[in-house]
Amino acid sequence: MHPPRHVPLQGASNFRDLGGYVGHGDRRVRWRLLFRSDHLAHLSAPDRAQLEALKIGRSFDFRGLRESAAQSYDWPGTTRHSLAIEPTLVQYLHAQLEAGRPMSAQDAVQAMQTTYEGFVRNNSDRFAELFTHLLAQGAPLVFHCTAGKDRTGLAAALVLSALGVSHEDIVQDYLLTNALYRYDGALSAPGAMLSPEIMAVVWRVREDFLQASLRVIEDDYGSMATYLQQRIGLTPPKLERLRQMYLA
Repeated sequence: MHPPRHVPLQGASNFRDLGGYVGHGDRRVRWRLLFRSDHLAHLSAPDRAQLEALKIGRSFDFRGLRESAAQSYDWPGTTRHSLAIEPTLVQYLHAQLEAGRPMSAQDAVQAMQTTYEGFVRNNSDRFAELFTHLLAQGAPLVFHCTAGKDRTGLAAALVLSALGVSHEDIVQDYLLTNALYRYDGALSAPGAMLSPEIMAVVWRVREDFLQASLRVIEDDYGSMATYLQQRIGLTPPKLERLRQMYLA
């Protein structure tokens, strides 16, 4: 018997546990330590009580500074760390429309892939900071962005990769967003002029989005292992410590 992966909350739809996946040496990722989510600003009192029961004392927020200021949160007993990655996608699509350059769904797909490439090329320092915190202590934590799908999705893929989880399971975890996430209008203002076809691309995930990040890692570093060591800072001793902390 294992705890459920998805944690149903009133104020967040994409809150889930990374536990249970088979990692390095056939050891499984520990349950109830690593959580990923969409933004947490709308949690109800029962939601916060549930997170308190899970003993989550740290949150890592990948939202940009304006995003996090517009929908902030502060819970007693939980320390929020900002690992800000500024959003560009919806604003870019909106600017294209305002400039009289109508966008197709395929244009949105290409923009998403470019965004994921940029996560690796421009924001690896933020992911490295997450790993520094993971190594500092093994207490339960949650990391999130606005929808919990792109910045959070790549962060989860990097964590699971470091723990030795298979590519197939990493993709499966990534795609769970499509079954769980409920768009709450968090970025309705910049997205107001976008067509339903474009919004359907923007607020879902596809394997080729994640693959865009992984392709940059492969092209620029040769392998995920080299990227994790050289760019994220997971030296062999740190990698071994991470696995001791988060694998059962």
